Amino acid sequence: MKIEKIDHIGIAVKSIDEILEFYRDVLGIEPVGEEIVEEQKVKTAFLPVGDSEIELLESTSPEGPIARFIEKKGEGIQHLAFRVDNIEKALKELKEKGFRLIDEKPRYGAGGAKIAFLHPKATKGVLIELCERS
Repeated sequence: MKIEKIDHIGIAVKSIDEILEFYRDVLGIEPVGEEIVEEQKVKTAFLPVGDSEIELLESTSPEGPIARFIEKKGEGIQHLAFRVDNIEKALKELKEKGFRLIDEKPRYGAGGAKIAFLHPKATKGVLIELCERS
């Protein structure tokens, strides 16, 4: 497995529009668009910072994973995403090493990425996302 870089940091928020007032108007970071990922019940907005991004995540459903995260932990950093060169190979290697995976196969993520999550119990409490972009 080859980690290429930190792809993005996912931040769970109640309202993308409200938090953009801070990122855009105070820090000067312009979003590059918003997207709704129906299967994950989430609305996203990416804010480029250098060669990485901040991903703002707003739940589109009270039953969505972001809504549940905010209910338990409040708004804040939800996951750390590493870009890999081959996500299928990375998942196979991690599984062979005995790491607990949330996703054994990649799924569709925002921006057309293939993504998969490692279980936070296997990573000392940090939700890790692997991300492959073409």
